[in-house]
Amino acid sequence: MSGWHREQTSAVRERTSHALDRLAVDKQVADRVPGLAAGVHRGGRLVWFAGVGSADLDYPEKAPCADTQFDIASITKTFVAVTVMALRDAGKLSLDDPLERHIPQSRHGGVTVRQALAHVSGMQREPVGDVWDTLRFPDREELLRGWNAAERVGRPHQLHHYSNLCFGLLGELIARVEKQDWDAVVRRRVLDPLGLHATSLGRIGGLPQAGRYYLPPWTDVPVTEPAVDLLAFAPAGGFASTARDLGLWGGFLASPTDEVLAADTLEEMCQPIVTAAPDWSLAWGLGLMLLRHDGRVWVGHTGAFPGTISGCFTHRESGTTGVVLMNQSTATAPGTFAAGLGSYVLEHDPELPPVWRPGTTTPAELEPLLGQWFSEGSEFTFSVRAGRLEARLRSAPATTAPSLFEAIGPDLYVTTAGRERGELLRIRRDESGAVTAMNWATYLFTRRPFAFGEWL
Repeated sequence: MSGWHREQTSAVRERTSHALDRLAVDKQVADRVPGLAAGVHRGGRLVWFAGVGSADLDYPEKAPCADTQFDIASITKTFVAVTVMALRDAGKLSLDDPLERHIPQSRHGGVTVRQALAHVSGMQREPVGDVWDTLRFPDREELLRGWNAAERVGRPHQLHHYSNLCFGLLGELIARVEKQDWDAVVRRRVLDPLGLHATSLGRIGGLPQAGRYYLPPWTDVPVTEPAVDLLAFAPAGGFASTARDLGLWGGFLASPTDEVLAADTLEEMCQPIVTAAPDWSLAWGLGLMLLRHDGRVWVGHTGAFPGTISGCFTHRESGTTGVVLMNQSTATAPGTFAAGLGSYVLEHDPELPPVWRPGTTTPAELEPLLGQWFSEGSEFTFSVRAGRLEARLRSAPATTAPSLFEAIGPDLYVTTAGRERGELLRIRRDESGAVTAMNWATYLFTRRPFAFGEWL
């Protein structure tokens, strides 16, 4: 069938594939998109893909494939943000550094790296000048001059205010810290280690390419949009990529590799810093959008650029990523559509849970800690799984992950995951050495319910 491309996979059922195909076609028709590429990935593996329409109207019968390059606009920011966090972990900067510490020419004192990543600096949205009218963007020197002339339109952390300008400065920050072009640093630290060879600053020759189009409201004849060179502004949106590469990227956001970024750091990026919608359906972490959809939180970003609209969102707990790339400037809701594709797979074609495996030993030091405990009348169960101590609140939903503990000294544990992460668990014994009580996050735990003061 002309104007249609489907990847052959056996990872989801045919009924699921057909339903996803229908969603993709409905979206292409509703938004009048010349060419749409949509995919769902699990753990970075493509499990469904459909290309609908024409990637390039010069070749109208050829639909987008999973390796067709589209401009991804602001999805670029996720790669920049991960690079900044990797530099933080390497001790080369702090999130609370003001930008002028690394860019002495900056005259906006106190705009921190953290504020720039989370869009809470209060700085204006775009570079000084009518860049989106002229499509002429600043070089590095002009970017810095424009930064100093820009307005701070709100107080820091007052509210979410999206700033492409701040991400231009984050690119300059990367270049200053590493003494190398920002995009070369992103490639060295992020793209190459993850094998994202179809993700690049600008387009790559030899790959199939998507055109760039605008659909006027009163005609169905597309207008070709120009290719735009963002110059020093490119950290805000200059990358191109493919549905296949973005699926790999989503797999990384779900389960990072230490070669690129520590898991704890990626989790830090996914913590909400500011809400960006009155109903809390959208929040912002460190360079990542946090989208609530169908009762789940999806992390990622959208992108909008002359001739392209895109979205890439990952449900981290299941490792599921939805991707959509559209070569039409006025296509709508890429974030909810991408998350919706992934959500459909989770609802209608869930993976089987891991098979339960019996343990082999129960550490002797943990045996006195097991079973029922109470704190302020609330019941907890402490148990062992795979030789490791864990705790659950009895009234918590079954889907709530347990707290996990790691021994750091005699009768002393630290909570490494779940409720009270980072807090200490101290074991109390009587003169005979028998365990009598515990203190977790300083709260008293005993074998029977008690009221405050009853233990005194």
